[in-house]
Amino acid sequence: MLDEPVIGGTAAYRVLKRGFDITVCTAALVVLAAPMLAIAIKIRSESPGPVIYAQNRVGKNGRVFRLYKFRSMYVDAESRGARWADGEDRRITPFGRFMRRTRVDEIPQLWNIVKGNMSLVGPRPERPMFCREFEKRIHGWSYRTHVTPGLTGLAQVMGGYELLPREKVKLDLAYIRHRGIRTDTRVLLRTIGVITTGSGAR
Repeated sequence: MLDEPVIGGTAAYRVLKRGFDITVCTAALVVLAAPMLAIAIKIRSESPGPVIYAQNRVGKNGRVFRLYKFRSMYVDAESRGARWADGEDRRITPFGRFMRRTRVDEIPQLWNIVKGNMSLVGPRPERPMFCREFEKRIHGWSYRTHVTPGLTGLAQVMGGYELLPREKVKLDLAYIRHRGIRTDTRVLLRTIGVITTGSGAR
């Protein structure tokens, strides 16, 4: 059984973390404006529909927010309901598969970070329907919402989509206990490696 974690990080760390998030993500949105436009054009040329895909996710303290992504699936991909992604997911467009492998589809979440819904590092936010099911089956799942969710996290750099939800919980709670500037830096550096290799993409 997983014990409720003591939340790591001093008050100074939390202030620095938020300041770093705003500064880095605002600058990144400016620098990436032209590449984002090119990505948007490519998405529209490959399949009709909106460029940005907004989806409800569960954030800090269980509050639901709208998470933004570049659309990587066909517009009718979930006409039969939501399901967990798999390695041979036919709902994903060819360019969408590239975006997922390189994590390019996550770029719009920089705006979520600026808004304060997310942080650069933290447990990945999940969809409400999945959270409800995991909370029934996995003790400790709800503990993940004690902190602001992240664009990347310890679970993502230690296995990502290859990990089972139960395994992700253990890594997320380990992050919550030990989070700090050093831990966040290590996760961000490992994230660069994941993006470079496409490890764990789906």
